[in-house]
Order: sequence, then structure tokens, then C-alpha cells
Amino acid sequence: MTSEITLFVNPAAGRGRGAHAAAPAARELRAAGFTVHAVVGEDAPDALRRARRAVDAGTGALVAVGGDGLVSLALQAVAGGTTPLGVIAVGTGNDFARTLGLPVGDPARAGRLAAAALKASPAPAIDLGRAGDRWFGTILASGFDSRVSDRGNRIRLPVGRLRYDLAMLAELAALRPVPYRISLDGGPVREIEATLVAVGNGPMYGGGMRMCAGARTDDGLLDVVVVGAVSRRTLLRVFPRVYRGTHLGHPAVTVERVRSLTLEAPGTTAYADGEPLGRLPLTVRCVPGAVRVLGAVRPVPEAPGGGPYEADH
Repeated sequence: MTSEITLFVNPAAGRGRGAHAAAPAARELRAAGFTVHAVVGEDAPDALRRARRAVDAGTGALVAVGGDGLVSLALQAVAGGTTPLGVIAVGTGNDFARTLGLPVGDPARAGRLAAAALKASPAPAIDLGRAGDRWFGTILASGFDSRVSDRGNRIRLPVGRLRYDLAMLAELAALRPVPYRISLDGGPVREIEATLVAVGNGPMYGGGMRMCAGARTDDGLLDVVVVGAVSRRTLLRVFPRVYRGTHLGHPAVTVERVRSLTLEAPGTTAYADGEPLGRLPLTVRCVPGAVRVLGAVRPVPEAPGGGPYEADH
């Protein structure tokens, strides 16, 4: 393996932590004997072009320094190939890193782990989801949660997570079921009304929400979590349970594991790894062993599972 490593940097990640995190990560990689080159794009398309150029040139690894948004870009450059991915998680959510047991907010330690993994046996390969021509590592969201993202992206002020809190309140006020048409593993089309449909390669999104709590990154399957048509009151009561994954036991929630599915709903945008994919319909499939991740210690995350649902009192 070449000793040249590419740091793929988002300087704006984590409110500026990305730029500061690159230095200690690079220092650890250089101390381990690697030559480090940095890639910083002017915007997302430019950054992806530069990352792909480094991969095509034979870089020993692409190491993403940022959050889930940058990891998503990095996946587009390395998935399906032989170049391993390193992750220096310094973003806001860091769900991809948390899923794989990688350090969060500790760039020096993450750099040391990446360097050690490069010198050891081949990094473990994990599955990825693929929606159209887009790869994703965590969850594809559609319905209520994607409408919140749509609205939050349109709000200019306030900045940060508060605008998504406001967007959630607005979407709760306008809550309505979404008419879906779903086909699982090439089977017959089902017509259902649901609050949301989430497709999980991994268990979590949104900064630790375990929407697809039982999803594994090495089983060749996607977890399809359907939250049926529920009232505003029920949604508010069940929502806090998403952080523990115990919402899966609610009678309005169903889970199926599939290799592929088609998903259709009018006027509904899909998001994957927090990034917009465009309007449904989409065909989504699991691609086993699509990428190797440096330093991953938990390819199969511990999941609490659904269990019997206990109503709030």
C-alpha cells in the first residue's frame, strides 16, 4: 500500500472544528510514517471532484475530517472500490462514526487508529445503501422527518439546530399521513398511509436518534421502519423513545428487513446521511461489503431492540 494518505477536510464542520481537527489527525498519521496531503473543495461538487481525483491517483486512504455530510461525500468517492475510508468525526451528528465505534471529537485518537489500521490487516468491510446513483451509510429518511429537513433548510433565521426545532413544530401543526407505494424485494406493490418510512443501513441519524435501532452494517440487509398514520399526540409521546430505539415496540411501528425496495410518495423528498437525494420515487438496495473503514471496532452496533411497548402514564 502507498504511504500517501489524503485528508478530505470540511473546515466548516462542527462550527469550525473541522479546520482545527485536521492538524492533530495529520500529525498522528505523519508520526506513523505516512505522507499526508489535504483536499479542501470550494464547494461540495468541487470537493467531491478533488476526492475522486485523489482516489483515482491511488491514494492509500481517504480520511474524511468533518461530520456526516463530509462522510457522505467521501463515500461517493470510495464506495465500490478498494480505497479504505478513514473518519475523523468532528461534526454535529457524527452518526456514521458512532455506528462503527469510531472516536468522536478526538481527532488525535482517530488519527492514531486510522494509522494503526493502515499498518494492520485489511480494514473491515461494511455494507452501504444505494439509492439511484447515491451511496449512503446510515439512514434514508422520507415523510415527516424529511419534511422537517425541507422546511428547516428553507428557514434563514435562526441558525443552527433551533431552526430545525421550529421546523418540527410547524410540521407537527400540519401533520398528515403520506400515501406511500412500497415494493419490498421485488414483491407486490403495497399502498399504505404512513407518517414516515426510514430505510436503515445503520441504526441512527439526526445526532443519535435510533430510528432503525436493529439495523446492522454487515448483514446484507436494510431495515425498513414504517411509522403508520398516527395522531399528533401519539407522535409527541413516542418521539422521545427514538433515542433509545424503544419506539420499535409501538403498535404503529413495523420493521422489515430486505435487500432492496422501491419507495414512492407524492411530493416527498428523500434524505440520506442528512443530505437531500431528490423527490421520490427511488429504488434502494443494500450493497454488501461496499467500503472498508479504518479503525472500525463495532461493525455491528449494539441495539436495544424494540421490545414490548410501554405506554406513558
